Amino acid sequence: MLSITSKSPYALRALVELHRLGDEGPVPIAELARRGEIPAQFLEQLCATLRRAGVLRSQRGVKGGYSFARPASDVSVLEVVEILDGPLGADATGVFAEAAEAARAVLAERSVADVAEAEARAGGAMMYFI
Repeated sequence: MLSITSKSPYALRALVELHRLGDEGPVPIAELARRGEIPAQFLEQLCATLRRAGVLRSQRGVKGGYSFARPASDVSVLEVVEILDGPLGADATGVFAEAAEAARAVLAERSVADVAEAEARAGGAMMYFI
């Protein structure tokens, strides 16, 4: 069915913040949580999942934190959703399968960098309600 939990919008918000910070090096999870207004423990779980999937890399220590494992322009919103919430519309049939395919197409064509640029043009962060 079509199911996107709160994990994906929160993760996307954190990834957008990480992209905005550019090449400043690894960003501490506490900083991402503060900037994105996301509970730190919840964000740590999301980042750990994204790290295992190859979207993020982590660095331990005083100057540690998270950074992108590959360019934000190469990470689609669909990839983030499916890493955290599973295949979108996997068991959908009929009209729901069509809706899932449409949603997959929209999410696949937008990267984390695209979302960050759209938010910058809109004048600030947007919250994604699904």
